Amino acid sequence: MSVDSRVSQFRNLSPAQRLEHLQQLLTLSEADTALLRDAGALPLEIAEGMIENVVGKFELPYAIASNFQINGRDILIPLVVEEPSIVAAASFMAKLARPTGGFLTSSSAPLMRAQVQIVGVDDPYNARLSLLRNKEEIVALANSKDQLLNKLGGGCRDIEVHTFIESPRGPMLVAHLIVDVRDAMGANTVNTMAEAVAPLMEQLTGGKVRLRILSNLADLRLARAQVRIAPEQLNTADYNGADVIEGIIDAYTFAAIDPYRAATHNKGIMNGIDPLVVATGNDWRAVEAGAHAYACRNGHYGSLTTWEKDGSGHLVGTIEMPMPLGLVGGATKTHPLAQLSLRILGVKTAQELAEIAVAIGLAQNLGALRALSTEGIQRGHMALHARNIALSAGARGDEVDWVVKRMVEAKDVRADRAEALLNEKRGQ
Repeated sequence: MSVDSRVSQFRNLSPAQRLEHLQQLLTLSEADTALLRDAGALPLEIAEGMIENVVGKFELPYAIASNFQINGRDILIPLVVEEPSIVAAASFMAKLARPTGGFLTSSSAPLMRAQVQIVGVDDPYNARLSLLRNKEEIVALANSKDQLLNKLGGGCRDIEVHTFIESPRGPMLVAHLIVDVRDAMGANTVNTMAEAVAPLMEQLTGGKVRLRILSNLADLRLARAQVRIAPEQLNTADYNGADVIEGIIDAYTFAAIDPYRAATHNKGIMNGIDPLVVATGNDWRAVEAGAHAYACRNGHYGSLTTWEKDGSGHLVGTIEMPMPLGLVGGATKTHPLAQLSLRILGVKTAQELAEIAVAIGLAQNLGALRALSTEGIQRGHMALHARNIALSAGARGDEVDWVVKRMVEAKDVRADRAEALLNEKRGQ
């Protein structure tokens, strides 16, 4: 399926008009369209089977980020998020990236780690070598627990053994199973394997196995994205593009050296990634945990992105981070809207989904840095935030735009101001 992600005037259409355009562009079925148009896309009986103590459902806005071109393919990206400006910023940055080729991505194999904690070992160095010497037996036992994964080309590939000689509880070994989980996120698979090999590891080491659980620091399952922006694409009425590039690089450097800034910088990256993870029914908490752990892998919490200037003066951005996403299992398989999101994206593998995720994270980071290094973050953000304020005050329909316009013009975006304006409008 080939689409043009440059949806003209998309933001100026009504929700019904946007949905109609999307249906025509993607040739969505009436059933698919109904999932987005009608309330209750997630039946209560399915929700009841997903988690415990269900009493209802909670909705968030479902939007489409436009203009994205990734590895030469135009992609419309579904995002589920409550914060204003995210969708607009990502879409605009994708538009700026198109003249220089959009986003280029790559990824490593979908390898996940399962950890097996072994305590009570008198000879930890010797025990480590005993586990490594019997690696083939351990790997074979792990693979015996998931024949389907083996048939799909995945399975346990290797083991690592980490030795912690000193701990408050004495010497400890932690064995890692390295598992290719293919198109799954992989948590259930690797946990099952870890539990299966625990008795054999106890026998080989003479120790006692405690925890058998995956690691959310998926540092072997990396996704990468690159983007290149010409200076003229960053020109505005008030700012020269070359100067904007210098400001963006200074802002990135701030995040690279200062963890207080890096935390907010990386949160901005996740502003782009998390909504896609949620829209596809994946585990955004796992992605967040892995991202922030990876950000301090060198002993210092820093930026997940890099921003440089190449020899021709173009701004060049890169990102590389863990991205443990799946196309099968969990909510990805059971939630109707998660399945629709995957159809909209047109992805065939979990690696492709991971690469789209980091591309939109890079775009979102660029949007934030561009705003911060020019007029500041509040100008654009508050204009969009004003809509929430107007809605909270009770504005509906045409009243929303009327109230928003006047608050933004006066640079006075407050709940009491919105209420006063709404009373004025209704008085007219």
